[in-house]
Amino acid sequence: MHIDPLIPPLVGVIAAVLIVGLLLQFLRQPQLVGYIITGVAIGPSGFALLTDQTLIEHLGAIGVTLLLFFIGMEVSPKQLARGWRIALGGTLFQIAASVALTWGIGQWLGWELPRVILLGFVISLSSTAVVLKLLKDRGELSSRAGENVLLILLAQDLAVVPMLIVISLFSNEQPGSDQILKQLAGAVIVLGLAAFALSREHFRLPFAGRIKQDHELQVFAALLICFGLAFVTGTLGLSSALGAFVAGMIVASARETDWVHHALEPLRVVFVALLFVSIGMLIEIGFVLDNWLQVGSLVIAVLLTNTFVNAGILRALGNPWPISLYSGALLAQIGEFSFVLVSVGLQAAIVSKFGYQLTIAVIALTLALSPAWIGATKRLLGHRLSPLG
Repeated sequence: MHIDPLIPPLVGVIAAVLIVGLLLQFLRQPQLVGYIITGVAIGPSGFALLTDQTLIEHLGAIGVTLLLFFIGMEVSPKQLARGWRIALGGTLFQIAASVALTWGIGQWLGWELPRVILLGFVISLSSTAVVLKLLKDRGELSSRAGENVLLILLAQDLAVVPMLIVISLFSNEQPGSDQILKQLAGAVIVLGLAAFALSREHFRLPFAGRIKQDHELQVFAALLICFGLAFVTGTLGLSSALGAFVAGMIVASARETDWVHHALEPLRVVFVALLFVSIGMLIEIGFVLDNWLQVGSLVIAVLLTNTFVNAGILRALGNPWPISLYSGALLAQIGEFSFVLVSVGLQAAIVSKFGYQLTIAVIALTLALSPAWIGATKRLLGHRLSPLG
């Protein structure tokens, strides 16, 4: 009997996710930690059940898009508009503080300016996928901390584009004027659609009445809404996930969220899990063990620095200290878009191969440890947080 070569690793992945998930459920830990541990176990440095990292990364990118689409359906556009000071001020100050801290370390270690800027950008970005999943699972998206963090995460996603342009200025592949114009056009489209969602109390999607009567059509209509706008923003040089988020806002404004949730929820679960599995596969156990002191020190330094820098900025913008500290912990990890930045830095010879592997290890471990860090901070704040959340 012929067995498709994809079946054995697929069975292994599903079994590993289930077994680790059951164990972590018993330990009362978030499922996303189980996905990351599964990625380590089945990846190249584990049992090597799955070695096609590129395939898993692509599937994980679909998970990010679906996650942002669902989050877009659950947030209030008017609340986002009211919080523009936190989105703009919080993000700009956080990036500036990260670059300044990296510059101080670079002065001591003799780093050149391109490396300082690259690593400052890398540590300034938090994980949209990790944080929003945690907030959604805990029912904290509409809390004050949740709103603050969501605003900053969305602004960070927008900031990735100018970051890539700045990094490319240090390489031989500088962006052309046509690319910059495309990105500006994409920004105008995103802002225009967001304004549309803000200005309409209610409107109907085309063919919504017919689609509600056919589940199969619902699945494909929901996919088209999500990935259609993600495709547009991605083609125009912006984050595809950002386009999916705006698409979710439009669906929410049309009040069509019930059948969209029903159609895409199983797909979201699978692809978001693959995103975190792909992150786990990036962790090279041998490299981490050989450089455990350096890796561990950097992970602790990143979590502490990002927590208190973000907390200080949010406190300066008028938030109480408990909310600011909890928000800082939520933003403490390094995000998935930083993988893109450091890869570009490697191609531009801004970082060495060792520096690239070290950065990848630190990013992946901050993501893996983030739920425990956030949970510990919340327990430490205790009752001081609950009346304000």
